[in-house]
Amino acid sequence: MSRSLLNGAYYVVLDEVYRDTTVPIKKKNIKKILQFRAAVRKRLTPLFAKRLSQFVGVLNEQKAITQPDKEKSMKMPSNNAEETALLGMDDIELRNIQLQFPSARRFSGEAACTEVRVRTDRGDILVAVQGDRNKPAIITYHDLGLNYASFQPFFGYVDMRALLENFCVYHVNAPGQEEGAPSLPEDYMYPSMDELANQLNYVMGHFGIKTFIGFGVGAGANVLARFALIHPKKVDALTLINCTSNQAGWIEWAYQKMNTRSLRSRGMTQGVLDYLLWHHFGRFPEDRNHDLTQMYKNYFTRNVNPSNLSMFIEAYVRRSDLGICRNADTIKVPVLNITGALSPHVDDTVTFNGRLNPNNSTWMKISDCAMVLEEQPSKISEAFRLFLQGEGYVAPLSPTKIVAFRRLSDAERRRPCRHSSVIRITENPISEAVVC
Repeated sequence: MSRSLLNGAYYVVLDEVYRDTTVPIKKKNIKKILQFRAAVRKRLTPLFAKRLSQFVGVLNEQKAITQPDKEKSMKMPSNNAEETALLGMDDIELRNIQLQFPSARRFSGEAACTEVRVRTDRGDILVAVQGDRNKPAIITYHDLGLNYASFQPFFGYVDMRALLENFCVYHVNAPGQEEGAPSLPEDYMYPSMDELANQLNYVMGHFGIKTFIGFGVGAGANVLARFALIHPKKVDALTLINCTSNQAGWIEWAYQKMNTRSLRSRGMTQGVLDYLLWHHFGRFPEDRNHDLTQMYKNYFTRNVNPSNLSMFIEAYVRRSDLGICRNADTIKVPVLNITGALSPHVDDTVTFNGRLNPNNSTWMKISDCAMVLEEQPSKISEAFRLFLQGEGYVAPLSPTKIVAFRRLSDAERRRPCRHSSVIRITENPISEAVVC
């Protein structure tokens, strides 16, 4: 058949093929097919049952043959005397066992602090002194929901201990923010941010400090910046973390108003707790560091006075603009402006950096962290050390001296091995220096 004929008579040929090869199924044919299937099923069912029983019998025979061999192999004597002794022991008894759990992560420092009450025009404040008072001063100021204890892990870090041989650290607490602080009276007028900055004059007068190096975080950084603007000759340098230079926006004002109302009426609610975690760690903190987040959750819940914290937050949300400009009045002292790449305050630090003199200010963004002192202490300690060296306050530390401090720190953390009949099982041995 030619191609043209196939193309022209395509449907006609298909119709003829369909009629010649297709037979309609009648009802009688359907009955015959069903009868045939039933007959086939009747003949094949006994055959399948017989084959299945034979297969099961073969499996049982193989199991009966291999079982004695396994029992013999288990009872075969070992050539190794130690294995023979172990196999011959019916029971192993663990006597005098004590289960030890490593202590939960908490704020702690290597050096002890002396707490001193300082009288000011707006009541007493607590100042924790760390180091020799005859040495140059570093004054720290904390963020919302925290106190001086939040600085202890960083200043107890091994690299910072080598640096702090040359300084004395004064940790200033905002009124009523220390651990175990009683609730402030209801008629107490909490100081504004400018008045909190003015309280540093009383601290300097109490300890005889002429000039100091400021080290502040968040709200504390704003307090130190205000003091440096008013008293530039009393400040040698500033290290400010997550510092804001402008007043609160509408969204921040609304959130903080809700938080202060909840803290006063219901205490530390879940909403306030979530906001504090966001303020310090940014979004999804538990995905990055679950232990650190859990530590701060417990601290906010157990160690913070909700009523006093509401007053501190209220003062911070009512802050005024610093009123500084790069081309006009600005902070005259050297400034190290630091933030974390995951911090919610990155934009605030960028704005603050744009209002500083570029000749005496440095902006740093630390990667892979939000709370830089806790998550990246080595980078911050190195940046702080180089900043002070550049300003001429400390001599460069030799690598040999840093290594010596690290070895000394490791030696202090090691515990002497106690030979005892008591076996101690630790839940997480990595957290313990030595387990004997």
